[in-house]
Amino acid sequence: MPDSNLLVRCATRRAEVVRQLAAAGGGVALLPTAPEALRNRDADYPYRHDSYFYYLTGFTEPHSLLALQAGADGSSRSVLFCRDKNEEREIWDGFRWGPDAAREVFGFDAALSIDSLDAELPKMLADQPAVWWPFAVHAGLETQVERWLATVRAQARNGITAPRTQHDLCAILDEMRLFKDAYELDVIRRASNISAQGHIRAMQASSRGLRQPPPQGLREYHLEAELLHAFRQGGSQAPAYGSIVAAGANACVLHYRAGDAPVRAGELVLIDAACELDGYASDITRTFPADGRFSGAQRALYDVVLAAQAAALEASVQGARFTDPHEAALRILAQGLLDHGLIARDTAPDVDAVIATGAYKRFYMHRTSHWMGMDVHDCGDYAEPGEAAEIQPDGSRKRPARILREGMVLTIEPGLYVRAAADVPAAFRGIGIRIEDDIAVRSGGQRCEVLTAAAPKTAEQIEDLMRD
Repeated sequence: MPDSNLLVRCATRRAEVVRQLAAAGGGVALLPTAPEALRNRDADYPYRHDSYFYYLTGFTEPHSLLALQAGADGSSRSVLFCRDKNEEREIWDGFRWGPDAAREVFGFDAALSIDSLDAELPKMLADQPAVWWPFAVHAGLETQVERWLATVRAQARNGITAPRTQHDLCAILDEMRLFKDAYELDVIRRASNISAQGHIRAMQASSRGLRQPPPQGLREYHLEAELLHAFRQGGSQAPAYGSIVAAGANACVLHYRAGDAPVRAGELVLIDAACELDGYASDITRTFPADGRFSGAQRALYDVVLAAQAAALEASVQGARFTDPHEAALRILAQGLLDHGLIARDTAPDVDAVIATGAYKRFYMHRTSHWMGMDVHDCGDYAEPGEAAEIQPDGSRKRPARILREGMVLTIEPGLYVRAAADVPAAFRGIGIRIEDDIAVRSGGQRCEVLTAAAPKTAEQIEDLMRD
Protein backbone atom coordinates (compact mmCIF):
# COMPACT_ATOMS: atom_id res chain seq x y z
CA MET A 1 0.00 0.00 0.00
CA PRO A 2 1.23 3.54 -0.69
CA ASP A 3 2.34 5.72 2.21
CA SER A 4 -0.72 7.50 3.62
CA ASN A 5 1.37 10.58 4.46
CA LEU A 6 2.44 10.78 0.84
CA LEU A 7 -1.11 10.50 -0.45
CA VAL A 8 -2.30 13.30 1.85
CA ARG A 9 0.46 15.52 0.50
CA CYS A 10 -0.33 14.59 -3.10
CA ALA A 11 -3.96 15.61 -2.55
CA THR A 12 -2.81 18.91 -1.02
CA ARG A 13 -0.52 19.54 -3.99
CA ARG A 14 -3.32 18.84 -6.46
CA ALA A 15 -5.50 21.31 -4.57
CA GLU A 16 -2.76 23.95 -4.86
CA VAL A 17 -2.45 23.39 -8.60
CA VAL A 18 -6.23 23.72 -8.95
CA ARG A 19 -6.14 26.93 -6.90
CA GLN A 20 -3.51 28.44 -9.19
CA LEU A 21 -5.36 27.35 -12.32
CA ALA A 22 -8.58 28.89 -10.98
CA ALA A 23 -6.77 32.12 -10.16
CA ALA A 24 -5.60 32.25 -13.77
CA GLY A 25 -9.17 31.90 -15.01
CA GLY A 26 -9.65 28.16 -14.87
CA GLY A 27 -8.94 25.32 -17.27
CA VAL A 28 -7.69 21.76 -17.50
CA ALA A 29 -4.22 20.49 -16.58
CA LEU A 30 -2.91 17.32 -18.24
CA LEU A 31 0.05 15.41 -16.86
CA PRO A 32 1.19 11.98 -18.11
CA THR A 33 3.68 9.71 -16.45
CA ALA A 34 6.84 8.42 -18.13
CA PRO A 35 6.57 5.74 -20.83
CA GLU A 36 8.21 2.36 -20.55
CA ALA A 37 11.51 2.20 -22.47
CA LEU A 38 12.65 -0.77 -24.52
CA ARG A 39 16.22 -1.85 -23.82
CA ASN A 40 16.51 -4.37 -26.61
CA ARG A 41 14.08 -6.76 -28.30
CA ASP A 42 11.50 -7.64 -25.60
CA ALA A 43 13.52 -6.48 -22.58
CA ASP A 44 12.61 -3.14 -20.97
CA TYR A 45 14.77 -0.83 -18.90
CA PRO A 46 13.72 -0.81 -15.23
CA TYR A 47 10.68 1.44 -15.08
CA ARG A 48 10.77 4.78 -13.31
CA HIS A 49 7.72 7.06 -13.09
CA ASP A 50 7.71 10.72 -14.14
CA SER A 51 8.60 12.95 -11.19
CA TYR A 52 5.93 15.59 -11.85
CA PHE A 53 3.25 12.92 -12.13
CA TYR A 54 4.37 11.17 -8.94
CA TYR A 55 4.49 14.51 -7.12
CA LEU A 56 0.76 14.97 -7.68
CA THR A 57 -0.42 11.36 -7.53
CA GLY A 58 1.91 8.99 -5.66
CA PHE A 59 1.00 6.53 -8.45
CA THR A 60 3.88 4.53 -9.94
CA GLU A 61 2.32 2.52 -12.77
CA PRO A 62 3.16 3.29 -16.42
CA HIS A 63 0.52 4.16 -19.03
CA SER A 64 -1.18 6.71 -16.77
CA LEU A 65 -2.29 10.33 -17.03
CA LEU A 66 -3.70 12.83 -14.53
CA ALA A 67 -6.30 15.39 -15.57
CA LEU A 68 -7.28 18.26 -13.27
CA GLN A 69 -10.28 20.46 -14.02
CA ALA A 70 -10.36 23.85 -12.32
CA GLY A 71 -13.25 26.27 -12.60
CA ALA A 72 -12.88 29.97 -11.99
CA ASP A 73 -15.78 29.53 -9.55
CA GLY A 74 -13.74 27.18 -7.36
CA SER A 75 -15.13 23.90 -8.71
CA SER A 76 -12.62 21.13 -9.39
CA ARG A 77 -12.30 17.52 -10.46
CA SER A 78 -9.33 15.14 -10.48
CA VAL A 79 -9.35 12.19 -12.90
CA LEU A 80 -6.74 9.45 -13.19
CA PHE A 81 -6.43 7.48 -16.40
CA CYS A 82 -4.65 4.16 -15.83
CA ARG A 83 -4.44 0.58 -17.05
CA ASP A 84 -7.37 -1.74 -16.56
CA LYS A 85 -7.15 -4.78 -14.33
CA ASN A 86 -5.90 -7.72 -16.39
CA GLU A 87 -5.32 -11.02 -14.64
CA GLU A 88 -3.39 -12.54 -17.53
CA ARG A 89 -0.94 -9.63 -17.78
CA GLU A 90 -0.59 -9.50 -14.01
CA ILE A 91 0.70 -13.10 -14.12
CA TRP A 92 3.54 -11.89 -16.32
CA ASP A 93 4.11 -8.28 -15.23
CA GLY A 94 2.76 -7.99 -11.69
CA PHE A 95 -0.06 -6.27 -9.86
CA ARG A 96 -2.15 -3.49 -11.38
CA TRP A 97 -4.44 -1.25 -9.38
CA GLY A 98 -7.05 -0.76 -12.06
CA PRO A 99 -9.29 2.35 -12.19
CA ASP A 100 -11.70 1.41 -9.39
CA ALA A 101 -9.07 0.62 -6.74
CA ALA A 102 -6.83 3.49 -7.87
CA ARG A 103 -9.65 6.00 -7.41
CA GLU A 104 -10.44 4.74 -3.90
CA VAL A 105 -6.90 4.25 -2.62
CA PHE A 106 -5.20 7.28 -4.18
CA GLY A 107 -8.07 9.68 -3.60
CA PHE A 108 -9.15 10.86 -7.05
CA ASP A 109 -12.63 12.07 -7.88
CA ALA A 110 -12.72 9.59 -10.75
CA ALA A 111 -10.50 7.03 -12.47
CA LEU A 112 -10.94 5.75 -16.02
CA SER A 113 -9.25 3.32 -18.35
CA ILE A 114 -6.25 4.71 -20.20
CA ASP A 115 -7.82 3.17 -23.31
CA SER A 116 -10.62 5.76 -23.07
CA LEU A 117 -8.23 8.74 -23.23
CA ASP A 118 -9.05 9.82 -26.79
CA ALA A 119 -12.78 9.60 -26.09
CA GLU A 120 -12.76 11.34 -22.71
CA LEU A 121 -10.18 14.13 -23.06
CA PRO A 122 -12.11 16.10 -25.71
CA LYS A 123 -15.13 16.02 -23.37
CA MET A 124 -13.02 17.42 -20.52
CA LEU A 125 -11.52 20.13 -22.75
CA ALA A 126 -14.83 21.26 -24.20
CA ASP A 127 -15.80 24.82 -23.22
CA GLN A 128 -12.67 25.22 -21.10
CA PRO A 129 -10.77 28.53 -21.33
CA ALA A 130 -7.25 27.05 -21.20
CA VAL A 131 -5.26 23.85 -21.19
CA TRP A 132 -2.09 23.37 -19.17
CA TRP A 133 0.51 20.68 -19.86
CA PRO A 134 4.28 20.28 -19.38
CA PHE A 135 6.01 21.75 -22.42
CA ALA A 136 9.00 19.90 -23.93
CA VAL A 137 8.93 17.11 -21.35
CA HIS A 138 7.00 14.22 -22.91
CA ALA A 139 7.71 13.37 -26.54
CA GLY A 140 4.48 13.19 -28.50
CA LEU A 141 2.29 14.90 -25.89
CA GLU A 142 1.98 18.08 -27.95
CA THR A 143 0.65 16.04 -30.86
CA GLN A 144 -1.88 14.36 -28.58
CA VAL A 145 -3.07 17.70 -27.19
CA GLU A 146 -3.45 19.06 -30.72
CA ARG A 147 -5.50 16.01 -31.68
CA TRP A 148 -7.81 16.40 -28.68
CA LEU A 149 -8.22 20.12 -29.38
CA ALA A 150 -8.99 19.40 -33.02
CA THR A 151 -11.75 17.03 -31.93
CA VAL A 152 -13.23 19.79 -29.76
CA ARG A 153 -12.98 22.40 -32.52
CA ALA A 154 -14.81 20.07 -34.88
CA GLN A 155 -17.88 20.59 -32.68
CA ALA A 156 -17.93 24.38 -33.11
CA ARG A 157 -21.23 24.29 -35.03
CA ASN A 158 -22.80 22.72 -31.95
CA GLY A 159 -21.76 25.74 -29.89
CA ILE A 160 -18.82 23.98 -28.22
CA THR A 161 -15.57 25.94 -27.87
CA ALA A 162 -12.02 24.74 -27.44
CA PRO A 163 -9.47 26.23 -25.02
CA ARG A 164 -8.11 29.50 -26.41
CA THR A 165 -4.77 29.38 -24.64
CA GLN A 166 -2.13 26.83 -23.67
CA HIS A 167 0.22 27.18 -20.71
CA ASP A 168 3.31 25.35 -19.46
CA LEU A 169 2.31 23.38 -16.37
CA CYS A 170 5.96 23.23 -15.33
CA ALA A 171 5.81 26.92 -14.45
CA ILE A 172 3.53 26.00 -11.54
CA LEU A 173 5.04 22.64 -10.59
CA ASP A 174 8.69 23.74 -10.70
CA GLU A 175 8.07 26.44 -8.14
CA MET A 176 6.11 24.06 -5.90
CA ARG A 177 8.75 21.33 -6.05
CA LEU A 178 11.56 23.75 -5.25
CA PHE A 179 10.40 23.96 -1.62
CA LYS A 180 10.50 20.68 0.29
CA ASP A 181 8.15 20.01 3.19
CA ALA A 182 8.97 18.02 6.33
CA TYR A 183 7.92 14.73 4.74
CA GLU A 184 10.15 15.25 1.70
CA LEU A 185 13.13 16.29 3.81
CA ASP A 186 12.74 13.16 5.92
CA VAL A 187 12.80 10.92 2.84
CA ILE A 188 15.88 12.71 1.47
CA ARG A 189 17.61 12.33 4.86
CA ARG A 190 16.94 8.61 4.83
CA ALA A 191 18.15 8.31 1.24
CA SER A 192 21.28 10.27 2.19
CA ASN A 193 22.05 7.97 5.11
CA ILE A 194 21.70 4.89 2.90
CA SER A 195 24.01 6.48 0.35
CA ALA A 196 26.53 7.37 3.05
CA GLN A 197 26.69 3.72 4.06
CA GLY A 198 27.48 2.88 0.46
CA HIS A 199 30.44 5.27 0.46
CA ILE A 200 31.69 3.86 3.75
CA ARG A 201 31.43 0.34 2.38
CA ALA A 202 33.31 1.31 -0.80
CA MET A 203 36.13 2.96 1.16
CA GLN A 204 36.53 -0.12 3.33
CA ALA A 205 36.36 -2.44 0.34
CA SER A 206 39.12 -0.47 -1.37
CA SER A 207 41.65 -0.77 1.43
CA ARG A 208 40.66 -4.39 2.08
CA GLY A 209 40.77 -5.25 -1.63
CA LEU A 210 44.29 -3.91 -2.04
CA ARG A 211 45.48 -6.04 0.89
CA GLN A 212 43.67 -9.14 -0.37
CA PRO A 213 42.87 -8.43 -4.02
CA PRO A 214 40.42 -10.53 -6.05
CA PRO A 215 41.95 -12.75 -8.76
CA GLN A 216 41.63 -10.11 -11.47
CA GLY A 217 42.86 -7.36 -9.15
CA LEU A 218 40.72 -4.68 -7.53
CA ARG A 219 38.77 -2.74 -10.15
CA GLU A 220 36.30 0.12 -10.28
CA TYR A 221 33.35 -2.20 -10.77
CA HIS A 222 34.17 -3.97 -7.51
CA LEU A 223 33.62 -0.72 -5.64
CA GLU A 224 30.47 -0.03 -7.64
CA ALA A 225 29.15 -3.42 -6.50
CA GLU A 226 29.68 -2.41 -2.88
CA LEU A 227 27.64 0.76 -3.46
CA LEU A 228 24.78 -1.10 -5.10
CA HIS A 229 24.76 -3.66 -2.29
CA ALA A 230 24.45 -0.95 0.34
CA PHE A 231 21.73 0.89 -1.58
CA ARG A 232 19.50 -2.15 -1.96
CA GLN A 233 20.26 -3.48 1.51
CA GLY A 234 19.19 -0.12 2.93
CA GLY A 235 15.82 -0.28 1.18
CA SER A 236 16.52 1.97 -1.79
CA GLN A 237 14.74 1.14 -5.02
CA ALA A 238 17.63 2.14 -7.32
CA PRO A 239 20.62 4.43 -7.76
CA ALA A 240 19.55 8.04 -8.27
CA TYR A 241 21.89 8.29 -11.30
CA GLY A 242 24.66 6.35 -12.98
CA SER A 243 27.38 5.78 -10.40
CA ILE A 244 30.71 7.47 -11.05
CA VAL A 245 33.59 5.35 -9.71
CA ALA A 246 36.79 6.84 -11.07
CA ALA A 247 40.22 5.53 -10.12
CA GLY A 248 43.37 7.55 -10.67
CA ALA A 249 43.31 9.98 -13.59
CA ASN A 250 39.77 8.86 -14.50
CA ALA A 251 38.64 11.23 -11.75
CA CYS A 252 39.47 14.11 -14.08
CA VAL A 253 36.58 13.02 -16.34
CA LEU A 254 33.56 14.69 -14.78
CA HIS A 255 30.90 12.22 -15.97
CA TYR A 256 33.06 9.12 -15.95
CA ARG A 257 31.14 5.90 -15.35
CA ALA A 258 32.30 2.97 -13.25
CA GLY A 259 34.40 0.81 -15.56
CA ASP A 260 37.00 -1.91 -15.30
CA ALA A 261 40.06 0.25 -14.66
CA PRO A 262 42.32 -1.07 -11.88
CA VAL A 263 42.30 0.54 -8.45
CA ARG A 264 45.93 1.04 -7.48
CA ALA A 265 47.66 1.85 -4.22
CA GLY A 266 48.95 5.41 -4.18
CA GLU A 267 46.11 6.76 -6.32
CA LEU A 268 42.89 8.49 -5.41
CA VAL A 269 39.40 7.16 -6.09
CA LEU A 270 36.52 9.59 -6.73
CA ILE A 271 33.04 8.19 -6.18
CA ASP A 272 29.97 10.23 -7.09
CA ALA A 273 27.09 7.90 -6.31
CA ALA A 274 23.87 7.89 -4.32
CA CYS A 275 20.52 6.18 -4.12
CA GLU A 276 16.90 7.06 -4.75
CA LEU A 277 14.38 6.28 -2.03
CA ASP A 278 10.61 6.46 -2.50
CA GLY A 279 10.96 8.82 -5.43
CA TYR A 280 13.58 11.17 -3.91
CA ALA A 281 17.26 11.39 -4.77
CA SER A 282 20.42 11.90 -2.80
CA ASP A 283 23.79 12.97 -4.24
CA ILE A 284 27.18 12.38 -2.60
CA THR A 285 30.75 12.59 -3.84
CA ARG A 286 33.73 11.49 -1.82
CA THR A 287 37.37 11.20 -2.85
CA PHE A 288 39.72 8.92 -0.94
CA PRO A 289 43.14 7.27 -1.28
CA ALA A 290 42.75 3.74 -2.61
CA ASP A 291 45.04 2.30 0.04
CA GLY A 292 43.81 4.52 2.87
CA ARG A 293 46.65 7.03 3.07
CA PHE A 294 46.85 10.41 1.32
CA SER A 295 50.18 11.35 -0.22
CA GLY A 296 51.56 14.85 0.36
CA ALA A 297 50.32 16.29 -2.94
CA GLN A 298 46.96 14.53 -2.66
CA ARG A 299 46.43 15.82 0.85
CA ALA A 300 47.44 19.34 -0.13
CA LEU A 301 44.81 19.57 -2.87
CA TYR A 302 42.23 17.68 -0.83
CA ASP A 303 42.50 20.21 1.98
CA VAL A 304 41.99 23.03 -0.52
CA VAL A 305 38.76 21.47 -1.83
CA LEU A 306 37.57 20.69 1.70
CA ALA A 307 38.19 24.28 2.78
CA ALA A 308 36.34 25.51 -0.31
CA GLN A 309 33.37 23.35 0.58
CA ALA A 310 33.42 24.62 4.17
CA ALA A 311 33.33 28.21 2.88
CA ALA A 312 30.44 27.37 0.57
CA LEU A 313 28.49 25.72 3.39
CA GLU A 314 29.04 28.78 5.55
CA ALA A 315 27.58 30.93 2.78
CA SER A 316 24.48 28.74 2.39
CA VAL A 317 22.06 30.54 4.67
CA GLN A 318 18.55 31.85 4.28
CA GLY A 319 18.63 35.18 2.45
CA ALA A 320 21.86 34.50 0.59
CA ARG A 321 21.87 34.19 -3.19
CA PHE A 322 22.20 30.84 -4.95
CA THR A 323 25.52 32.01 -6.38
CA ASP A 324 27.03 32.96 -3.00
CA PRO A 325 28.26 29.43 -2.13
CA HIS A 326 29.93 29.14 -5.53
CA GLU A 327 31.68 32.47 -5.17
CA ALA A 328 32.87 31.59 -1.66
CA ALA A 329 34.25 28.25 -2.81
CA LEU A 330 35.85 29.76 -5.88
CA ARG A 331 38.01 32.17 -3.90
CA ILE A 332 39.43 29.33 -1.79
CA LEU A 333 40.08 27.19 -4.86
CA ALA A 334 41.73 30.08 -6.69
CA GLN A 335 44.06 30.74 -3.74
CA GLY A 336 44.94 27.04 -3.58
CA LEU A 337 45.75 26.92 -7.28
CA LEU A 338 48.13 29.86 -6.80
CA ASP A 339 49.68 28.48 -3.63
CA HIS A 340 50.51 25.12 -5.22
CA GLY A 341 51.83 26.48 -8.48
CA LEU A 342 49.04 25.22 -10.70
CA ILE A 343 48.43 28.76 -11.89
CA ALA A 344 51.55 30.86 -12.44
CA ARG A 345 51.52 34.19 -10.65
CA ASP A 346 52.97 35.93 -13.68
CA THR A 347 49.71 35.15 -15.53
CA ALA A 348 47.36 35.80 -12.59
CA PRO A 349 49.08 37.35 -9.56
CA ASP A 350 46.21 37.10 -7.08
CA VAL A 351 42.80 35.55 -6.45
CA ASP A 352 40.90 38.39 -8.11
CA ALA A 353 42.99 38.01 -11.24
CA VAL A 354 42.50 34.23 -11.30
CA ILE A 355 38.73 34.72 -11.18
CA ALA A 356 38.59 37.68 -13.55
CA THR A 357 40.66 35.92 -16.24
CA GLY A 358 38.91 32.57 -15.77
CA ALA A 359 42.28 30.87 -15.30
CA TYR A 360 40.72 28.56 -12.72
CA LYS A 361 38.38 27.00 -15.30
CA ARG A 362 41.14 24.72 -16.50
CA PHE A 363 40.97 22.99 -13.10
CA TYR A 364 37.42 23.80 -11.96
CA MET A 365 34.99 23.90 -14.83
CA HIS A 366 31.58 23.38 -13.21
CA ARG A 367 29.35 25.22 -10.77
CA THR A 368 29.27 24.47 -7.05
CA SER A 369 25.57 23.71 -6.65
CA HIS A 370 22.33 22.53 -8.23
CA TRP A 371 18.83 21.96 -6.87
CA MET A 372 18.07 18.43 -5.70
CA GLY A 373 14.88 16.58 -4.84
CA MET A 374 12.82 14.08 -6.81
CA ASP A 375 15.40 14.46 -9.59
CA VAL A 376 19.07 14.59 -8.77
CA HIS A 377 19.26 17.76 -10.88
CA ASP A 378 15.91 18.99 -9.69
CA CYS A 379 13.63 21.55 -11.26
CA GLY A 380 13.36 25.16 -10.15
CA ASP A 381 14.36 28.58 -11.43
CA TYR A 382 17.93 29.66 -10.61
CA ALA A 383 17.04 33.34 -11.00
CA GLU A 384 14.89 35.27 -8.54
CA PRO A 385 11.33 35.64 -9.85
CA GLY A 386 10.17 39.21 -10.25
CA GLU A 387 13.63 40.80 -10.21
CA ALA A 388 14.67 42.65 -13.34
CA ALA A 389 17.75 41.67 -15.30
CA GLU A 390 20.90 43.64 -14.55
CA ILE A 391 23.34 45.05 -17.08
CA GLN A 392 26.70 43.26 -16.90
CA PRO A 393 30.12 44.87 -17.56
CA ASP A 394 30.18 43.28 -21.04
CA GLY A 395 26.79 44.80 -21.85
CA SER A 396 24.81 41.57 -21.51
CA ARG A 397 21.74 41.26 -19.28
CA LYS A 398 21.56 38.81 -16.41
CA ARG A 399 18.79 38.17 -13.89
CA PRO A 400 19.83 38.18 -10.20
CA ALA A 401 20.38 34.73 -8.68
CA ARG A 402 17.70 33.03 -6.62
CA ILE A 403 17.44 33.94 -2.94
CA LEU A 404 17.91 30.89 -0.70
CA ARG A 405 14.86 30.19 1.45
CA GLU A 406 13.80 27.60 3.98
CA GLY A 407 12.97 24.23 2.44
CA MET A 408 15.24 24.53 -0.58
CA VAL A 409 17.61 21.58 -1.06
CA LEU A 410 20.82 21.93 -3.04
CA THR A 411 24.23 20.37 -3.44
CA ILE A 412 27.58 21.86 -2.44
CA GLU A 413 30.26 20.25 -4.59
CA PRO A 414 33.53 22.06 -5.29
CA GLY A 415 36.37 20.18 -6.94
CA LEU A 416 39.75 20.37 -8.62
CA TYR A 417 40.73 18.29 -11.66
CA VAL A 418 44.36 18.33 -12.73
CA ARG A 419 44.92 16.68 -16.07
CA ALA A 420 48.48 15.70 -16.90
CA ALA A 421 50.30 18.43 -18.80
CA ALA A 422 53.88 19.63 -19.17
CA ASP A 423 53.18 22.90 -17.35
CA VAL A 424 51.61 21.16 -14.35
CA PRO A 425 53.81 20.17 -11.38
CA ALA A 426 54.44 16.42 -11.67
CA ALA A 427 53.17 15.61 -8.17
CA PHE A 428 49.67 16.89 -9.02
CA ARG A 429 49.21 15.31 -12.44
CA GLY A 430 46.19 13.03 -12.77
CA ILE A 431 44.61 14.07 -9.46
CA GLY A 432 40.86 14.66 -9.47
CA ILE A 433 39.03 15.62 -6.26
CA ARG A 434 35.41 16.49 -5.61
CA ILE A 435 33.59 16.67 -2.27
CA GLU A 436 29.80 16.87 -2.47
CA ASP A 437 27.06 17.08 0.14
CA ASP A 438 23.33 17.78 0.02
CA ILE A 439 22.00 20.57 2.21
CA ALA A 440 18.63 21.95 3.28
CA VAL A 441 18.26 25.68 3.89
CA ARG A 442 16.97 26.52 7.36
CA SER A 443 15.12 29.53 8.67
CA GLY A 444 16.20 32.24 11.07
CA GLY A 445 19.81 32.54 9.98
CA GLN A 446 20.66 29.01 11.08
CA ARG A 447 23.41 27.17 9.26
CA CYS A 448 22.19 24.81 6.60
CA GLU A 449 21.46 21.20 7.51
CA VAL A 450 23.99 18.85 5.88
CA LEU A 451 21.78 15.92 4.96
CA THR A 452 24.71 13.72 3.90
CA ALA A 453 26.91 14.28 6.95
CA ALA A 454 27.11 10.54 7.73
CA ALA A 455 29.62 10.04 4.91
CA PRO A 456 33.19 10.61 6.26
CA LYS A 457 34.76 13.69 4.74
CA THR A 458 37.88 14.97 6.49
CA ALA A 459 41.17 13.35 5.57
CA GLU A 460 41.55 12.10 9.14
CA GLN A 461 38.09 10.53 9.18
CA ILE A 462 38.72 8.77 5.87
CA GLU A 463 42.15 7.47 6.85
CA ASP A 464 40.89 6.24 10.24
CA LEU A 465 37.95 4.44 8.63
CA MET A 466 40.09 2.75 5.98
CA ARG A 467 42.80 1.81 8.46
CA ASP A 468 40.26 0.15 10.76
